[in-house]
Amino acid sequence: MKLSILDQAPISSNQTAYNALNASMRLAQMGEKFGYTRYWIAEHHDLPGLACSAPEVMLSYIGANTSKIRIGSGAVLLPHYKPYKVAEVYNMLATLFPGRIDIGIGRAPGGSAEASNALSDNFLQQVWNMPKSVKDLMHFLENNFPSDHEFKNLSASPIPPIAPAPWLLGTSKKSALLAAENGLAYAFGQFMSENDGQEIIQQYLDAFKPRKQGQKPEVIVTVNVICAETDEKAEEIALSPLIWSLHRGKGEKSGVPSVSEAKRYELDDKERETLEKMKRNIAIGSPKKVVNKLNELASQYQAGELMLVTITHSPEDKVKSYQLIAEEAFHA
Repeated sequence: MKLSILDQAPISSNQTAYNALNASMRLAQMGEKFGYTRYWIAEHHDLPGLACSAPEVMLSYIGANTSKIRIGSGAVLLPHYKPYKVAEVYNMLATLFPGRIDIGIGRAPGGSAEASNALSDNFLQQVWNMPKSVKDLMHFLENNFPSDHEFKNLSASPIPPIAPAPWLLGTSKKSALLAAENGLAYAFGQFMSENDGQEIIQQYLDAFKPRKQGQKPEVIVTVNVICAETDEKAEEIALSPLIWSLHRGKGEKSGVPSVSEAKRYELDDKERETLEKMKRNIAIGSPKKVVNKLNELASQYQAGELMLVTITHSPEDKVKSYQLIAEEAFHA
């Protein structure tokens, strides 16, 4: 089983955005050292507590400070942008870091309605146009528009020796079928979905149409994970992001609280119920417990790769979580 990292670049209560982004770079370095397959960083716009609005900028920084781990966007939010510009950016990255660039494609706004309006015109119309945008992006990345197309003589230069590897990200049947129809690898966001992921992935596998000869469907499932030396310590560390999620759900603009700050927060009955529900969607525990759960998920979802999202207050706790999982999964 391959393991990878999805980083949302959260800002802790004692951090600045500068601190959080540099912690993300160090996480990518450690992920490479521990044997993770790829590192993706998410795109968010003016969302409190999240530092990365421009994955392409971070990827150039991270690529220059790593040497072999695959790096990519999780995801570039395509309705905000013209496919040509996206292809230029990721071809540029693939030229600088050959054979290492992924381009995860998503349709979410990544922020408020005001942010969407500031980024692009007619966002909902661009979401509706997503199938065409995906096709155009693929033609730009593969430099193969039909001879009668208006862009037949246009290249998203520089053309890299190895094109960025495209992935479609989603949580629904609609995204799964869009990936399948375009012969794209599919990353299912289990960590942020209440949908039946098994059914969605099966629909993707059944509908997959190869874009190139010999191409086969590929599946990543993205899951929330917090690992520590013991179950008790993992549960304690997990309290920080759980309380943070409750705060964000109430519209509070705060960073990830420390464990001591989280412990001081008094839960009402409804919040306690919400917290317990959230915990059911996170693999929390010791290395053996977490890796056993990951193996179950990989089998359940027919996924050759799992991508782990870990949010903690302490960057050291986050790195340690990824390290313990890697040691158990790769070296047990």
